[in-house]
Amino acid sequence: MNRPFRSDSGSGGRKGLTGLLASAVAVIVLAAVISAFTGKDFLDTAGDLLGRDGGSGSSAPGPGSADDRWGTTDQEVAEARKRLETIAIAEPQPRGDYERKEFGSSWIDTNNNGCSTRNDILARDLEDTRVNTDCKVLEGTLEDPYTGETIDFTADRPQEVQIDHLVPLSLAWRMGASEWDRDKRVEFANDPENLFASDGPANMQKGDAGPGEWQPFEGFQCTYAVSYINVSVGYGLPVAKEDHAGLKDMLATC
Repeated sequence: MNRPFRSDSGSGGRKGLTGLLASAVAVIVLAAVISAFTGKDFLDTAGDLLGRDGGSGSSAPGPGSADDRWGTTDQEVAEARKRLETIAIAEPQPRGDYERKEFGSSWIDTNNNGCSTRNDILARDLEDTRVNTDCKVLEGTLEDPYTGETIDFTADRPQEVQIDHLVPLSLAWRMGASEWDRDKRVEFANDPENLFASDGPANMQKGDAGPGEWQPFEGFQCTYAVSYINVSVGYGLPVAKEDHAGLKDMLATC
């Protein structure tokens, strides 16, 4: 560790040295416990706890590292980078006669568990939830992926937490979904891979913008880009030139 300490023989110096040694011992013990349970190399674990630069503070993930807070792995990031290069680039078509009902008029139960998609996503993304017998999520806590803030959700104020389509429906329509049959559009609108519980105002601000126009706070950009790419590839949707650039920029935060 590179933290300086006084080397004089006074009590302050002795206390500083004692505290430093105690911290080092604590890190060694914790690294040993983690290694024993996970099978990860002891030195790698100790390095993670101390920080790769040897400092005692935490630092943001550097380029090439996974977005740990949101569960994105290095392998997923590497695969997303490859996939991004395979996505066709195209100009969005005019909205034309697009209406939201083209993707279904409301949330449905896609996995036959008796719960609507909205409540499934709330239950997935919120913590400490309270749910009634009809699957309705009554309250919970959201670590908001779009702003990084913590939101206390209650069903009495449902618009504070909204379910966002990562690839906006109207944008998908303009990128080719207008040619799909209705069943595929309903599937797309209710696909959990394309849905995130998010801060209501942030979701409204995003609207139907693609990643070239709107991006979440930096701590979620890696996961956002990986998910956006996976959905686009999965449904064969091209992306606009500016959205391709935005996705590439966000992957650089991984």
